[in-house]
Amino acid sequence: MRPDDWHLTDDVDSFLARAGDFLHSRPALHTIPLTVTEALRTRGAHAYGAEGPVFGILERAGEVRATYFRTPPHRLNLTPLTPAESDALAAHLAGLGLPIPGVSADRDTAAAFAEAWQRHTGATPTLHERQRLYRLGTLTPPAPHPEGRGRVAGKQDRDQLMCWHGEFAAALGAAPSTDSGSWADTRIAHGRITFWETPDGTPVSMAGVTPMVAGQIRVAPVYTPAHLRGHGYAGAATGEVSRAALAAGAAEVLLFADLANPTSNGLYQRVGYRPVTDFAVYDF
Repeated sequence: MRPDDWHLTDDVDSFLARAGDFLHSRPALHTIPLTVTEALRTRGAHAYGAEGPVFGILERAGEVRATYFRTPPHRLNLTPLTPAESDALAAHLAGLGLPIPGVSADRDTAAAFAEAWQRHTGATPTLHERQRLYRLGTLTPPAPHPEGRGRVAGKQDRDQLMCWHGEFAAALGAAPSTDSGSWADTRIAHGRITFWETPDGTPVSMAGVTPMVAGQIRVAPVYTPAHLRGHGYAGAATGEVSRAALAAGAAEVLLFADLANPTSNGLYQRVGYRPVTDFAVYDF
């Protein structure tokens, strides 16, 4: 495979015109590029940062075989590649001189690209996180079910959302991907965050969802402050947004979990989520 089999663009509409059918063909596996390109299409090229995005398409004999995207300063995101395709892409990107701080992809693709990037650039890859992608099977209410109710966050909750957005990013050991105020405003405007609140109306956990694209909705983020964990609040919030996603007509409801956190993985499986495939994130 030649590096020049990869085609580069910085325009999301051009990218989707060529690769949209490919991405829609496997919406669960392609959930990240589907939701990111939808955000870029609706919110503009700088939805994820001051620098514009970059997209790539592997196309042979008129058929799209794979894609990548990067929204600086974030990592490169890949759809599944063979080792040979990973090597060709690494050579392609190294030849362009594009800065690549890391990669996120299914486990085998991420490992193959990390090795290829080291060969072509000398950069040392470090495994940052292992993730598991889950798909909702039969939604099962958590038991025991905590007292309280679910409530969609509104304008009066903006300060709470901003606070929890910052805490969630800190818990992940990363800077927030977007300004907390903008993040909260977007989700309030579209009803995309649900609180679980106690009977006295105190929010104790939140679960969010992505917009529906290609029939799939992804649950993200799920966050409970550390001092409130262990009471079933996250499971209740996840159940609420999962039920709402199904009611909205989603054919697939998905979420990612950090494999280093057995508590969250166990929780999601008890609610009814089943493994799809594993992903890996590397830093260079």
